Amino acid sequence: QVQLVESGGGSVQAGGSLRLSCAASEYIDSRYCMGWFRQAPGKEREGVAAISRTGGTSYADSVKGRFTISKDNAENTLYLQMSSLKPEDTAMYYCAAGQYLACARWQAVPGYDYWGQGTQVTVSS
Repeated sequence: QVQLVESGGGSVQAGGSLRLSCAASEYIDSRYCMGWFRQAPGKEREGVAAISRTGGTSYADSVKGRFTISKDNAENTLYLQMSSLKPEDTAMYYCAAGQYLACARWQAVPGYDYWGQGTQVTVSS
C-alpha cells in the first residue's frame, strides 16, 4: 500500500506560480507511473500530467508549456511546477500512483491504484 501526501497548494493571482509536492511512502522509481490529476467543483477528475518509470512525461493540452512534472527518486517525491496560472486551473489537485502500464493511458483514472488526499489550488483573476 503506497501512501501519498500532497502539499504546496494555495491561493495565487492569475499569472502566478505554485509548486506542488507529493511525498510517497515507498520507492516510486521502478514500478510506478505517477500522475497529477485535478477536479473542479461539478466536473470530472481530469489528468494533468504523468511521468513514467523511465522519466517520460505527458501533459494535458490545457497545461502544456505552463506545467512541468518531475520526480526525485532519492526522496520518493513527485512535483508539479505550475506557472502562468489561470483561473480555470482552480481545482483540487491529486497525486496518483499506478503500475507502470498505467502510463500507456495516463489520463484514465481507473489505471491508478493509489491516491493522495488532494491539495487545493485557487487562482484569482
